[in-house]
Amino acid sequence: MLIFIILMAVIGLICLNVPIAISLALAGVLGLLITEGPSSLVTVALDMYDGSTKFSLIAIPMFVLAGAIMNAGGVTRRLIEFVSALIGAVRGGLAMVSIGVSLFFAEISGSAVADVAALGSIMIPEMKKRGYGAPFAAAVTSSSASLAIIIPPSIPMILYAVSANTSVEQLFVAGFIPGLMGAIGLMGVSWWFARRYNLPVEEAFNWPRLRHAAIEAGPTFLLPIIILGGIFGGFVTATEAAGLAVLAAIGVGIWYREVDFRQLHRAMLEGGMQTAVVMVLVAASVLMGGFLTRAQIPQELAAQMVAFTDSKYVILLILNVFFLIIGFFLHSAAAIILVVPIVVPLIQQVGIDPVHFGLVVTLNLAIGQQTPPVASVLITACSIARANIWEVTRVNLPFIAVLVGVLLICTYVPAIPMFLVELFYR
Repeated sequence: MLIFIILMAVIGLICLNVPIAISLALAGVLGLLITEGPSSLVTVALDMYDGSTKFSLIAIPMFVLAGAIMNAGGVTRRLIEFVSALIGAVRGGLAMVSIGVSLFFAEISGSAVADVAALGSIMIPEMKKRGYGAPFAAAVTSSSASLAIIIPPSIPMILYAVSANTSVEQLFVAGFIPGLMGAIGLMGVSWWFARRYNLPVEEAFNWPRLRHAAIEAGPTFLLPIIILGGIFGGFVTATEAAGLAVLAAIGVGIWYREVDFRQLHRAMLEGGMQTAVVMVLVAASVLMGGFLTRAQIPQELAAQMVAFTDSKYVILLILNVFFLIIGFFLHSAAAIILVVPIVVPLIQQVGIDPVHFGLVVTLNLAIGQQTPPVASVLITACSIARANIWEVTRVNLPFIAVLVGVLLICTYVPAIPMFLVELFYR
């Protein structure tokens, strides 16, 4: 009964347009007052501060800053030129270029919204100019941007690792293969669209152009090498890799001598606001988590679920459906902070690897970024393309199907995403 009251309090406050973080904090305070009285609120401020200043969370603003510096320093344009020279000769190649550049950009920013905002402003107008429909241009850019939270580094993975008390580095490594699978699948769908609608071939493959583009983009390739090489090799933690990524991005920007300080200033402000929202959510989740832990609600939920079925595959199916539904209505950070602390005792009890489950959660939330009504990434792409969200969603369904396919493979064949984790860490 108590959890029902708290849940209704959260939903009611959200319906009144109270920010999710404030709703969580107020509901957590209410729960503590009901269960333990006013004396339980003495350390609330300290608990919130401690919860939002964990070392792992420092990686979030660092990766956002690295992405902002990269976009303001001419790196994005050179990546587009290189990928275009590499695969632009395929029919519908510009759509594949968008996916390929997202693959590179995802390895630096860790944010799907930052990805679609940075690349969409360049790629979507270019695709429209070359005869691609606005709904298709928005759909392919939006769906490929979701690779940014699957491929390391990933801000939602950092939040999950903090919430579930598991390894950020292992989560990053687990996301690498599913991210590549997703990119290949999205390119396959783009090729199918290109054949069906006779989309243009950009130009014939030109080796001198590719060589020139590769030389121009050469310093850019240092960024994923530093991030992924450092983490995979065990030389740095995810947080340390984020700091190195910022330094490397600054170095690359100085090398190119093209830093747009106005754009950098705007991107840093947006990144700061994005980080502040996440940190407030984390701080608020401490109160809710404290109430849930003391009331033993996650443990009760786990016991009831195990009484219903002890098959981890059935439980994974139930949780997949649950997170897909949650993704319709909540942003990824809010969904992780609100739900993960509740279900972690359940997955531990039935023997599901928390790293594997973290990847499953991330894939679910990547799909949620493409499904209205919230769909933050899809809405951003539609805004850039000036396209109707429902028209874009209809075109986007085959791309979403690819992400769902990757989700099912990773859920029920864990050896595929966990192969690199077993190789490097276990």
